[in-house]
Amino acid sequence: MATSQVETISTGADKAKLGVAVVLVVAALAGFYLLSKQGALIQWSVLLLGLVAALVVFFASESGRQLVAFGRDAWREVLKVVWPARKEAIQITAYVFGFVLIMALFLWMTDKTLEWLFYDLILGWKK
Repeated sequence: MATSQVETISTGADKAKLGVAVVLVVAALAGFYLLSKQGALIQWSVLLLGLVAALVVFFASESGRQLVAFGRDAWREVLKVVWPARKEAIQITAYVFGFVLIMALFLWMTDKTLEWLFYDLILGWKK
């Protein structure tokens, strides 16, 4: 069994960057709603600029860099996947549909058999 170690090193500067990012998001939302009388263009500009600024500050922090590294690693893993050919995908899909159909019939027959056994034979509640 493999054990993985999780390192969480968070300096005061990183916490401050994350705090600034949160403040920028809140300010962008507040600006969007407070500037409703200025017009849609101003509202959306303030919102988008605030969110972009928050993203820049977030990605400058250690958490942001870790998120980017995680995304790169995930993309590398996706590129390693061997996808099935069209014929294989169709065959596997057909097998799944066939299995589901067989299981549905089996469960329906089991349900009807138990219904007949309990209600008709044991309890005598004929329909």
